[in-house]
Amino acid sequence: MSNCSRRDFIKASGSVLGAALTFGCHKEEISTRTKWRGFKYAMCNESMAKLSWAEQCRIVGEAGYKGIEVAAFTLVKEGVQEISSARRKEMVSTMRDAGIECTGLHWLLAPPPKGLHITTPDAAVRRKTVAYLDELIDFCGDLDGHYMIFGSPKQRNTRGISVEEANRYFAEGLARVADHAQQRDVMILIEHLGSGATDVVNTLAEASELAKEVNHPAIQIMFDFHNTDDETEPFDVLLKKYYEYIHYIHVQEMDGKHLGTGTAVDDFVKAFQTLKDLGYDGWISLEVFDFSPGGKRIAEESMRTLRRLEAKLV
Repeated sequence: MSNCSRRDFIKASGSVLGAALTFGCHKEEISTRTKWRGFKYAMCNESMAKLSWAEQCRIVGEAGYKGIEVAAFTLVKEGVQEISSARRKEMVSTMRDAGIECTGLHWLLAPPPKGLHITTPDAAVRRKTVAYLDELIDFCGDLDGHYMIFGSPKQRNTRGISVEEANRYFAEGLARVADHAQQRDVMILIEHLGSGATDVVNTLAEASELAKEVNHPAIQIMFDFHNTDDETEPFDVLLKKYYEYIHYIHVQEMDGKHLGTGTAVDDFVKAFQTLKDLGYDGWISLEVFDFSPGGKRIAEESMRTLRRLEAKLV
């Protein structure tokens, strides 16, 4: 895996500000990842939200993915609290039957529940948001997931305050849940999002700075091909520069459609080659924004494209 081993992750220390092994916790293991063991592909469930959980898992598994990424809001009416312990165990069993596993969660604060916001100046709303993050951490852990992708652009914008103040609230909120995440073997990964989506954390540099401010091994970053509008360097350069801290990858065509509808099979070759050369063997997860073709077609055509892309690597 691209992250610290679970043993090292649990050992990595304690307090939010005092941990010796903090942001970029897999730093010492990079030199050992010279032999590439292959990419692990996952797919977000969001395009299949109208289907049963069993059908979602079957589609993902039969298309050749090894993991499913869960948008929790697609499964609930009010919040993840309504998903019982027994139901969570059933969900894990269903994934195993389909030959897949849960990679983790994304769209963490998308409603339901309504009214969550991590960077609002309203302290009561921030407390409510942090409390729900704690619920999500337990849900992720109960599904045997290990990553929570913190995108949620509408729930982290400035709302009339400065970007600096918003970043401070963001860091404070993440710090409050970091120990809990570590206890559940979960990493919360800050997602860089283009300025067209939000005005808080638009680049990998800003994501890494925020994670460094929190200074906890459970708070890291990820890479999303689609969310690079504000970057000035090509994919391969960005991946090399921030590779030490990247624990997860989102992929899709640059217009947000599923792979195979555009030019990703050619445009992403250098980036995938870079990942292979660096020994990345973590999750590459398909996240799309146009669901109209249906989950089955999205899954199958994207997987064929990923295989075509891989075939171009040396």
